[in-house]
Amino acid sequence: MSPSTEFVPFARPSIGPEEESAVLEVLRSGWLTTGKVARAFEEEFAAFVGARRALAVNSATSGLLLALDALGVGPGAKVAISPYTFTSSAAVARQLGAEVAFCDISREDYNLDPSRLDGLLAGDPAIRVVMPVHVGGYPCRMGEILEIARRRRVHVVEDAAHALPLRLPEGAAGTLGDAGAYSLYATKTITSGEGGMAVARDESVLRRMETMRMHGFDRAAWDRYTSTTASWRYDVVEAGYKCNLPDLLAAVGREQLKKADRFLEQRRAIAGRYLAAFAGHPALLNPPGHPAHAWHLFSLRIRPESLRIGRDEFADRLQRAGIGISVHFIPLHVMTYWSRRYSLSPADFPEAYTKFLSTISLPVWQGMTEAQVDRVVRAVLETAEGAQS
Repeated sequence: MSPSTEFVPFARPSIGPEEESAVLEVLRSGWLTTGKVARAFEEEFAAFVGARRALAVNSATSGLLLALDALGVGPGAKVAISPYTFTSSAAVARQLGAEVAFCDISREDYNLDPSRLDGLLAGDPAIRVVMPVHVGGYPCRMGEILEIARRRRVHVVEDAAHALPLRLPEGAAGTLGDAGAYSLYATKTITSGEGGMAVARDESVLRRMETMRMHGFDRAAWDRYTSTTASWRYDVVEAGYKCNLPDLLAAVGREQLKKADRFLEQRRAIAGRYLAAFAGHPALLNPPGHPAHAWHLFSLRIRPESLRIGRDEFADRLQRAGIGISVHFIPLHVMTYWSRRYSLSPADFPEAYTKFLSTISLPVWQGMTEAQVDRVVRAVLETAEGAQS
């Protein structure tokens, strides 16, 4: 297959000999689960984002669950969140027995709208936490959200799954609220295959998250099994979860973290080429730009009024042309579980639904060649031009 016809995947991790060597070292160490490598990763990650401490977890979902639990979310409480996100962002509230209060996104971007949030909080005293999601690596309007949350006396937990290594003048995304969670999933800018990190401002919140991360034990397995003087005794002080990150995955994450800024620059270069190629096209609308954008996603919008085809057919034609695409996101309020639980229809959150109908996520990953980027650009332009009204 020639470079001009080979499939361009939607996402691909960038793994080198450093990650391979780090994994082999763990395999040969005799200790595979959470231990000294995960602890070192936590310290390095906390320093990287400027957090008090970081807790290595098995997913960003687990990080959000631990954060909400530590902040007292449970039956009778609600979490305010945009419907324009992956289901896990909202599901963690339900797993704790709490409810979800959806808030539409801004007209200008894909993130929670602070002006709508203020009215939502004013009318619902059961809301205890606001969860802004930095969709695609584009930063939420955190200054406004934090001011509203302070005034309404609610906590802020950042879903920063897409945001690493997004840095704003006031700090890294994920560290600006009371707590935050990051994803290290296989499609993210840096990966450990599966995994995540959680941070929090308050040490008591961190201690609760740390305890609940591993069955509610009062001490770590590493401490009990790797010392000739350590006691085998432990206590269970809470009914905890199983959310730890093993050393095997932490070893990959540590090497990836060293490359995070380089990976970001590569993604920004790809996004810059897309922005230039699609700017001003009558049938295409570029995603909003921001100096700190992490470009986890490049969310291109089509202008349905300028085309004879809709988003679904546009996406199908790109796939038939050998371009891996995705759609981020199908809004939660049109998903069966959420729509039934809260009796919702697509029109209830019109910004989220309208953007969903017109958005396609294009490949953007470090390691893409110029030829691959050119193929994506050419396929998008040819599809648009072949379907213009």
